[in-house]
Amino acid sequence: MPAGPAPFLTAIAPYRADRVVCVACLFPWYWLAELCARAGLPFVLGHALSMPAIHGGTATNDQLDAQTIAVLRRGGRRPQASVSPAERRATRAVLRRRVPLTRQRAELLAHIQHTTRQDNVPEIGKTIASNATRDGVAARFPEPAGQTSVAGDRARMEFYDQLRRDVAWTMVPTATQHDAQTFDRWPSVPGIGKMLRCVLLYAMHASTRFPRGQDGVSSCRWVTCAREAAGKRSGTAGAKMGHSSLTGAFAAAAVRLLRTNPVGQQSRARWENKHGKGQALTV
Repeated sequence: MPAGPAPFLTAIAPYRADRVVCVACLFPWYWLAELCARAGLPFVLGHALSMPAIHGGTATNDQLDAQTIAVLRRGGRRPQASVSPAERRATRAVLRRRVPLTRQRAELLAHIQHTTRQDNVPEIGKTIASNATRDGVAARFPEPAGQTSVAGDRARMEFYDQLRRDVAWTMVPTATQHDAQTFDRWPSVPGIGKMLRCVLLYAMHASTRFPRGQDGVSSCRWVTCAREAAGKRSGTAGAKMGHSSLTGAFAAAAVRLLRTNPVGQQSRARWENKHGKGQALTV
């Protein structure tokens, strides 16, 4: 494909009548989607994971990929991905940066616990995820090197905490500008706070693209696709289809619901009485 807007429009100029631009959902598709929107060209975004699973090709290059995309589109078998609105992509990208920050913070918490066990220091006995409960953690270690290591972990955790807060609170005014009505309705669902409604708003960006509840659950990776051939089912597949950010957001909302909402706690208790304690609560 020609690189840049001008070479692309020049290359397709003789064929623009009744043409549809189809691409795979890879990282450089933003500029092409915006170009097609300005030029009035129909744009279709293909699901990057589903497409190889359907055509099953082993060899890959630009010519073969283009032929495969065209064949799938003409046959109506092209797995289509949702094109996020251009004005929301930058905010969505910033929200996704919270995931690696949270993972790095969790690694620091785990390192403190591992160091405690390695040095045979008595268990801390409290949750140190909050900054208010971390005082005196480093002083519990008898060796100065252990104190230095844990103090460094704590300093990095405080940095990540502040960075995550800065990212979170700058998103609230932006989300209000993009879709104030939906943003204000999300807190009516028990367990969804300010940060979770930002994640849901920018990961889903339009609930109307889910014609059924099953489609929404599938996009959240809560269910997997059936692996079936000739009427016979042989397990499931597609565990990575959908948005991982939606999986984490709804999981966090469910935990908060069961922690604070009496109706949710009663539903959980009825489920455990029927199916046994510790069984997963499915939908």
